[in-house]
Amino acid sequence: LTANPAMGRAFDFLVERNATCIFEETGELIGMEHWMAERADTPELGQEIIKTVAKAARYYATMGHASFAPGNADGGLTTIEEKSLGAYAKSGQSRISGIVKPGDVPIQGGLYLMDMIPDGEVRFGFPNINDNAELAELIACGAHLLMFSTGRGSVVGSAVSPVIKVCANPSTYKRMSEDMDVDAGRILEGRATLDEVGREIYDLLLEVANGKPTKSEALGHQEFVLNYKTFEPLGPACFPTAA
Repeated sequence: LTANPAMGRAFDFLVERNATCIFEETGELIGMEHWMAERADTPELGQEIIKTVAKAARYYATMGHASFAPGNADGGLTTIEEKSLGAYAKSGQSRISGIVKPGDVPIQGGLYLMDMIPDGEVRFGFPNINDNAELAELIACGAHLLMFSTGRGSVVGSAVSPVIKVCANPSTYKRMSEDMDVDAGRILEGRATLDEVGREIYDLLLEVANGKPTKSEALGHQEFVLNYKTFEPLGPACFPTAA
């Protein structure tokens, strides 16, 4: 309701200025694939998006466990559908320029979906064991700055790239303001609009790019986790606007 759509607005502001933005968590986007396909730059890319999410659905079905953690329930989510809507909100409303896998670096600006589900048979357990594993994969795709939304107050940081934490819950922010960078819970309380918080995130991204330390940097959070995964090469339909 707050942090995820505000981050989506920040993505929109960035893409408007030809920045390169990556969103991920295909396991949490199950059910949103046709909405994303409608935003694809080409019909072929739209079909690749549908296939990518279908792969995630098969993977989790084989595992017998959806991408829904106890913390999600504690934070107020009641169904996996609600989580999917929240994950989708992070992507904003811009056109989707392509698909990347961990280690693929987009060659031009735009919005990209990262496919983080391993290819082939399920062999190595859950795709990502914690939030830092996902951050590492975004970094491997060339992300210099990272945005992370939290309702319960994750204090995640990175040893490589700055992490801007956007807090969705006003109560959590009051308790942990020294760990959080943006209070998106103001939207819930009527103290700020979605566009205002999205603009605040955008402005903070620019400040951090120019050297301002994030809260995790100031506190010395430098976690790093790298999962073992296997991937097949991407096809040309995943990069429809490549030069």
